Amino acid sequence: MVDAWMIDVPGERVVVREPGPADEVPLQTLFEECEDWFVAATGLPSGPGDVQSLFYSLPEGANPDDKVLLVLERDGVVAGLVDAVRDHPEPGAVAVGLFLLAPWARRRGLGRALAESLLARAGEVPVVTATVPAGWRSGECFLERLGFALDAAAPAPATAGDRRTGPREGGLRRAELRRAGTR
Repeated sequence: MVDAWMIDVPGERVVVREPGPADEVPLQTLFEECEDWFVAATGLPSGPGDVQSLFYSLPEGANPDDKVLLVLERDGVVAGLVDAVRDHPEPGAVAVGLFLLAPWARRRGLGRALAESLLARAGEVPVVTATVPAGWRSGECFLERLGFALDAAAPAPATAGDRRTGPREGGLRRAELRRAGTR
């Protein structure tokens, strides 16, 4: 279990914590607000069951005990979500599957503050991986500003985790952050 902690964003009360049962509706609202990301990633808006599947979806070969879900709460309102898996795709690494901020919470420094806080708390993690929908410039730029190196876009696979990809689903760009001075 991860304890809640606050991150420093001037003028705002920002808490990072694990989601609980009462977060289902706020997370569904977040997913609806983030239609731009869902359309970029899947070709479609968020659908029924996306919040529930968040709790059990894992990349192939990942251990369920290594899954971490965190909610970003700004002034008591769910403003973001991080879905990550420790020790994936290799021992010691962290794979970020979803780093989502509501449109009203973007460009305020929340994403950077959250990412920096997570990296500091991760300790000696030598590599962090993430993906971003190909051509979704705000996500690509965000990762580049954090120091991630982005690969060329890969075509959409026939399946993504435990689901088939949609007919309008585009490819993804893999991003990697190698951290100097770790292991």
